[in-house]
Amino acid sequence: MDVINKFRESAAGKRKIIVLPEGEEERVVKAAHFLHTGGLLTPILLGNEQQVKSTAAKAGVNIDGVRIIHPEQEDHYENWCREYYELRRHKGISQAQAAEAVRNPLFFAAFMLRHGMADGAVAGSVNTTGDVLRAAIQVVGLSDDVSVVSSSFIMALPDGAIYTFGDCAVIPDPDPEQLASIAISSSRTHEKLIEQEPITAMLSFSTKGSARHPLADKVIAATEIVKKTAPYLKVDGELQFDAALLESVGSKKAPGSPVAGKANVFIFPDLNAGNIGYKMVQRLAKAEAIGPVIQGLKKPYNDLSRGCSVEDIINVACICAILS
Repeated sequence: MDVINKFRESAAGKRKIIVLPEGEEERVVKAAHFLHTGGLLTPILLGNEQQVKSTAAKAGVNIDGVRIIHPEQEDHYENWCREYYELRRHKGISQAQAAEAVRNPLFFAAFMLRHGMADGAVAGSVNTTGDVLRAAIQVVGLSDDVSVVSSSFIMALPDGAIYTFGDCAVIPDPDPEQLASIAISSSRTHEKLIEQEPITAMLSFSTKGSARHPLADKVIAATEIVKKTAPYLKVDGELQFDAALLESVGSKKAPGSPVAGKANVFIFPDLNAGNIGYKMVQRLAKAEAIGPVIQGLKKPYNDLSRGCSVEDIINVACICAILS
């Protein structure tokens, strides 16, 4: 819980505005109450005001002072309908379909980020990951030097060590360019959330040519792309996990590497490895797995599990505030 408390303290110092599109959901209303009264950030709830207040009353929480926005009643609604139509007309959508999309709180929240009316957004307690990411990608857009939206997990071990694992939740089989984007985004996530210089290992079953295979070649190619695209990052690969983590192993397998034996960001070659890897560390090493943190967007728009708790929403909103 130390890392969670750290995130909450950091968020409180930033006083960011985070929009919660699923404002009529009880868990979201409770989270907004806590975030507002605790001074962690400024939440905005989207939804029918009467319904939101009714939900709050039933939940026994006071949301006085929390701003509630009904998308269709907001002054910007008509302009954003026209803007979305222009953005997506090449895909064949009609003006009526554009209006229907912007009426959706997920898309309305995305336009709030696009136009600087909020610093970040958090959704997914009711909506699917696909729906959340669709609104974010189409309206918020990608960061300039990445090619994909991806995810990472913050892994907090019982001994106090904190690592970042990517991608463990979004992209099944990234090509070299996508893998490079995952590495750049995960490194930024680590630096912003952990306030620590990222030292990024591109993982493989091979270390520096110990095995020759197209799967290792993909990691090597991705490493070169990262070095060219983000030359300020400390990154190296291909590295086996033990060579990346342990100095005693790294010094033998990859002498002279700026990363071997020092890594705090680990980039898995595909979703099989990433998902299995983070869950093994979570269960066997009793690590706290915080995430997935959605990354690669111009503004943070984070996803929740539909089974999330109020605490989960609070914590993800704080992470969103830090990343903004």
